[in-house]
Amino acid sequence: MAQIAFILLCHKDPDAVIKQAQSLTAVGDYIAIHFDASANPAHFAKIQDALGDDPNVTFAHKRIRCGWGEWSLVQATLYAVESALKAFPRATHFYMLSGDCQAIKSAKYTHDYLDEHDRDYIESFDYFKSDWIKTGWKEERLIYRHWFNERTQKGLFYGMFEAQKRLGLTREIPADIEVMIGSQWWCLRRRTIERVVAFTKARPDVMRFFRTTWIPDETFFQTIVRHVVPGKDIECRTLTFLMFTDYGMPVVFYNDHYEMLLNQDYLFARKISPEAGDLKARLGALYSNDDARFEISNEGRALFQFLSGKGRIGKRFGARFWERTGADIRDRVLYVVVCKKWHVAKRLVAQIHEVTGIPCLEYLFNEESCTLPDLGGIENGMEKRHRHNRALVHMLFDHFAQDGTLGEAQKNQLVICVDPSNIELLRDLNADGAEVRFLHIECDFDDAYLTGHARRIGLAGDKTPTATIARLLPTMRNEIAYETDEILDANFPNINRIRQKNPTNSNAIQINQFL
Repeated sequence: MAQIAFILLCHKDPDAVIKQAQSLTAVGDYIAIHFDASANPAHFAKIQDALGDDPNVTFAHKRIRCGWGEWSLVQATLYAVESALKAFPRATHFYMLSGDCQAIKSAKYTHDYLDEHDRDYIESFDYFKSDWIKTGWKEERLIYRHWFNERTQKGLFYGMFEAQKRLGLTREIPADIEVMIGSQWWCLRRRTIERVVAFTKARPDVMRFFRTTWIPDETFFQTIVRHVVPGKDIECRTLTFLMFTDYGMPVVFYNDHYEMLLNQDYLFARKISPEAGDLKARLGALYSNDDARFEISNEGRALFQFLSGKGRIGKRFGARFWERTGADIRDRVLYVVVCKKWHVAKRLVAQIHEVTGIPCLEYLFNEESCTLPDLGGIENGMEKRHRHNRALVHMLFDHFAQDGTLGEAQKNQLVICVDPSNIELLRDLNADGAEVRFLHIECDFDDAYLTGHARRIGLAGDKTPTATIARLLPTMRNEIAYETDEILDANFPNINRIRQKNPTNSNAIQINQFL
């Protein structure tokens, strides 16, 4: 059975550290603690007094001052790892934590998970080929030497960088090392940790190189593990659930995130708010609860991106009040069916094609699987279709104009479907040279449909709690209403509307006018 030695780096809140250690060791796991040497000495003394007699707790054999972006964070981790290897010979796995992390599964679930999957869990992406670094320095982190702390010694940090850059004092990456990058929150098997430690003793040249790189806690273990373990034994992911905002700041979890955290396909979460006392207490009790059962829905990231995105533009709880209030195709007619319920629009255009013979292409700007003719590559991928939307429509008209099975009228007509969320696409198509006619289908949306829609687009899973979905539905309903308002406000000149609640004859007149 898996036995975990947690590697805890911390620098504050001794009471939280003590509770965290006691919770993790109460079920038989171990913990090795490195408490920052620059922190309050009284805080470390308090931790030692509370945990010093616990055989499942050890402390790094050497404490050092740590700084963000420095080698010191890696060195502190290595000190704690070496102490854990020595103190806990029965430990099978070593799990990297911070004081802001907490378990979101029970110990039994965690141990069973590690027993069933004999591999190392660490994000380890190619440093130069991946897009893990979104903005800022990339090559500069490695080829220049960084001796100072960017946050506390900003002048020296950037001064030395500019001096090296001006003098051309770059360096080579060790020839046999392929640098990798990823999150610093890993879970490694004992034999892997032993190989990593042995590597640090055998390769002083690699150690010298990493000591003066910038933010090595994102590259050191991620690189070395790849060089001591076969790739097939590495799961390139972290078992710690963490998210970042658009501004690069960690998302903080509070008391009302309990159910959502339990549903994620992770074992721990970071960062838990220091003020989330209820959340911490519930998660602490959960770790020792062998009877706990978990339904994994894993919708956390998609849900956060959706709600935070709507909040940022003022539409999470409803639209703001001020938002409510080519010559070669001039003889061609583009019919655009706009409908949120895709299956309704698809049935309608299928019937239009059957009765009129006009070519119909359904949701070509929303579904990559929509079958399109070979147009030289412009049809491949949603990004290309949207970037060249007018050109794509022109080429489709040209394609069907050469179809010998179509009548002369049908060669110059085309029906497509568009989701009402694509208002800019609708405006763009309407501004083109062809005659564009819109049929807006306004459907009713009950809770069952919205729940299914949330699952289809990844905002919810099959196991998402009912309470979470209930909080999500009003936002989705408001979003659909806002899309309808935008179409109304666009004042398209050739637009007809059919509504689910309208009489059949009324809708038939609108379809007749549309066609």
